[in-house]
Amino acid sequence: MSQEIERKFLVKDSSFKNMAMSSSRIVQGYICSERGRTVRIRIRDDKGYITIKGASTDNGLSRYEWEHEIPVEEARELMLLCHDGMIDKTRYLVKYGNHIFEVDEFYGDNEGLVVAEVELSSVDEAYEIPPFLGEEVTGQVKYYNSFLMKSPYKSWK
Repeated sequence: MSQEIERKFLVKDSSFKNMAMSSSRIVQGYICSERGRTVRIRIRDDKGYITIKGASTDNGLSRYEWEHEIPVEEARELMLLCHDGMIDKTRYLVKYGNHIFEVDEFYGDNEGLVVAEVELSSVDEAYEIPPFLGEEVTGQVKYYNSFLMKSPYKSWK
């Protein structure tokens, strides 16, 4: 079993774009999106993926994750089985210190939301904080992509 450990933050400015090593467009949907389990289909540029995630720990830092690359044609077919409310975003990869921060800029119904995540090898692993990071939102369910599908950012206001 693979355990994902990550911290999530709001992004306070666009300086991450000048720091990015690369970027890619991501469209994803959810076949299953229940508390404690999700099945996600993702198309990232020209590659397809299926991902299964388990429940988060109490603090939201860690959860089971299994991901497998699939042919993009199969991912497109599986997207037809997904719930309404696709997630559309650009992901920027920003190296800062010894870590890579994944910064997601959302479009569509989640336009205006920008979040960053950093994956860690342990819950207490130290990391340098880049200047574009704002408030930490680790464990806040409303920032999970599966939640944004059901309750998009534009509806929060």
